[in-house]
Amino acid sequence: MKIKYSSNISKGYTYSFLSWFGITSLWVMYLQTKGLSLVEIGLCESIFHIASFLFEVPSGVLADRLTYKFDLILGRLAAILSAVIILFGQTFWMFALGFVINALSYNMQSGTLEALLYDSLIKDKSTKQYPKVISRINVIIEFANTLGVVIAGFLVHWHFELTYVIGIVVGLMGLITVLLFKEPVIKKRPTEKQTSVKSIVVNSYRIMKHNHQLRNLMLFDALYATVCTSYFFYFQTLMENEHFSGWMISVLMVVSALINIVGIQLTPFIQKTFSKRELIITLSLSLACLLMLTWLAWLPLLIVMFLISQLLPSLIDPIFSSYYNEMINSEERATLLSVASVLFSAVMVIAFPLFGWLIQINGFSFAFGLVGCVLVVVLIVMRRSFVSPK
Repeated sequence: MKIKYSSNISKGYTYSFLSWFGITSLWVMYLQTKGLSLVEIGLCESIFHIASFLFEVPSGVLADRLTYKFDLILGRLAAILSAVIILFGQTFWMFALGFVINALSYNMQSGTLEALLYDSLIKDKSTKQYPKVISRINVIIEFANTLGVVIAGFLVHWHFELTYVIGIVVGLMGLITVLLFKEPVIKKRPTEKQTSVKSIVVNSYRIMKHNHQLRNLMLFDALYATVCTSYFFYFQTLMENEHFSGWMISVLMVVSALINIVGIQLTPFIQKTFSKRELIITLSLSLACLLMLTWLAWLPLLIVMFLISQLLPSLIDPIFSSYYNEMINSEERATLLSVASVLFSAVMVIAFPLFGWLIQINGFSFAFGLVGCVLVVVLIVMRRSFVSPK
């Protein structure tokens, strides 16, 4: 009897919701309640990015040599184990181990579900449905992440540990969902030589050395993303210090998600109306100026800055993506994506604990006000890079 793989699609929707349920997104606040300093919290994030880079190639090998289900099962088991360790951890090194295992769960999951669903559509000769399927998954992920953070907000001042208990339960539900998938057996095409860490480094050096404009844009992109990501996570420390109630945290996260959705919808219109150069400079200067305004240490302004810091990446990401694609050859595109990802991780490894140290010694407003000044200097130095690609 011919197997129908259409049921994998609905199970993929369920898995996406469960794997991206953002119940543990307030981990910075959680680690603070566990007694970690901001420097130690920053180091945990750095360890996550280092581990993620080291796991990148081995996880790719496993994806090629084993089944999609095996990858997803290993990923869910790693996520569950990570949540258990962070739930019961009492020392920095236990939490660091939890972040290493969490990095493994992300690497094992990255791209695997999409590949499984696409191959399922191939088996059912329905690949034209894939754009609709992936669009629905993106909506589900946004909804699941927001819902998880909202629930976590209500638990902050009640039983914060419940967020990781829920995370473990959701992880188990995700594992059960994976077991219900039907593995699509596709005759594999001859593949290119497996990417290695050495090849990524060599190609990265070659691209950076010969394409100065691309190099500067990628470095700036990594810095920009790092600043916005860091602001989101360290804003949790401000909410903790200012004694935000659970409902205030939840409402703030909902408003942020709604603004992001609106921003994403407006991106195509904005890109058609303004040149890339105008958009990049305007958005970058907006971020820099708003960061410098944090010197005022006025809470309503900091809240507005938090909302804008989450909106700006949703606007600028597709702009940089378009910029890159116009500047490189097709055969270098995959390498470039790896380079961009590695650069972001590299900047996060250094910057995230540094931001934590600045906040710890001088406060949140001083730290990000100083970051705004540095960003202005970077913009001035790199102004010649923001030209339309040939």
